[in-house]
Amino acid sequence: MKKITSIYTIIAAFILGSVAVTAQQTPADAQEGTISITGATAHIGNGEIIENCTLVFENGTLSAVGADASAQGTVIDASGHHVYPGFIAPGKSLGLVEVNAVRASNDQDEIGSMIPHIRSLIAYNAESKVVESMRPNGVLLGQVTPKGGTISGTSSIVQFDAWNWEDAAVKVDDGIHLNWPNSFRRGRWWMGEEPGYKPNKDYADQVENISSFVANAKAYGTASTSQENPAYKAMQGLFNGNQKLYVYAQAEREIRDAITFLKKEGIQSVVLVGGYQAQRAADLLKAHSVPVLVNYTHTRPNFDDEDYDYTFKLPKLLSEAGLLVGIQNASSSNFQTRNLPFYAGQVVGQGLDKEKAVAMISGNTAKILGIDDRYGTLEVGKSATLFISEGDALDMRGNILTHAFIDGRQISLETHQTELWKRYSGKYEGK
Repeated sequence: MKKITSIYTIIAAFILGSVAVTAQQTPADAQEGTISITGATAHIGNGEIIENCTLVFENGTLSAVGADASAQGTVIDASGHHVYPGFIAPGKSLGLVEVNAVRASNDQDEIGSMIPHIRSLIAYNAESKVVESMRPNGVLLGQVTPKGGTISGTSSIVQFDAWNWEDAAVKVDDGIHLNWPNSFRRGRWWMGEEPGYKPNKDYADQVENISSFVANAKAYGTASTSQENPAYKAMQGLFNGNQKLYVYAQAEREIRDAITFLKKEGIQSVVLVGGYQAQRAADLLKAHSVPVLVNYTHTRPNFDDEDYDYTFKLPKLLSEAGLLVGIQNASSSNFQTRNLPFYAGQVVGQGLDKEKAVAMISGNTAKILGIDDRYGTLEVGKSATLFISEGDALDMRGNILTHAFIDGRQISLETHQTELWKRYSGKYEGK
């Protein structure tokens, strides 16, 4: 019995030790006193830039921004450096999955096809190492989004320095996510289908399933019934304007079918996610004021007859078409989200104005997600969620952060990756 007890003691000690080693740093304390950043080039996040700018914030809120603002309290000299609003990562399952191959750490996909009532926020792991690794590149907020099925569930927006999901929440249950079916698909060899790109024979039936579900949900909201349906109940915010519907569609036909149907059903606020061929449907998107969270730029064209740089310049094309555009990387792995600033930098290389590119991962995204009253730009009255970079944050050579703040709290920029970098750079110094 004593031997068994001692074994359990050792196991318990090992588990506790492992938690201590792998847990995220303690979240920063609330801001105390006034903080000023002086001498910086401020990238406001709305297309504007202010040279030799002074930013003052207290109680987590910006109280002065401008070249003529007076510094107060604790002063950070950022001469020769750049200040940016915290970048925002939409459409990601950050904090819902730690290791894809470890099922116990994967909460991004639940059982079922139509599950709008599944809330991602309550599964969010604020101590995720993957989430922590976003901060050294200036990605300080994100939309925690469920994946899988046709209607995946409900997302929420969080900031990336918190004790738990309650502390992290910036906007709770902001929208529902719909994966529109593909009108074409490649042969799935694992299901015995022939290879090649062919029409989806089930497309009409799949669209009909969505139509039926949305119609039933809409009717549920106007019916008098004592029986509660959680899935239909969760959809009601789409019809009264309290929530957004994020529809994932890529090809022109799918985009046109989805937007036409959803608007006909009275869903007030629709956001297109992905939009690989969105420029072909720009007229429809503009007519219905549908913004686009466009595909990330570090990928190849899908078809042989497209420009080699098509994916690089797509955000620019959509912006020039008069659409509100943000950049997302919903189809890539979570860890790649830290490259969000460099996706925007890729569009700058295609001729887009740099400040417009900054807006695509800050101010524009905040507008699309509905948090622009507080986040996304460096303006008086908004959150002091920002960072100081030694150089151009859209260029990996210049994206070297010296300070970062979330709601005025100075956060740590250390992660398991920076610890390993320091460890091994020291090992090979002088060799």
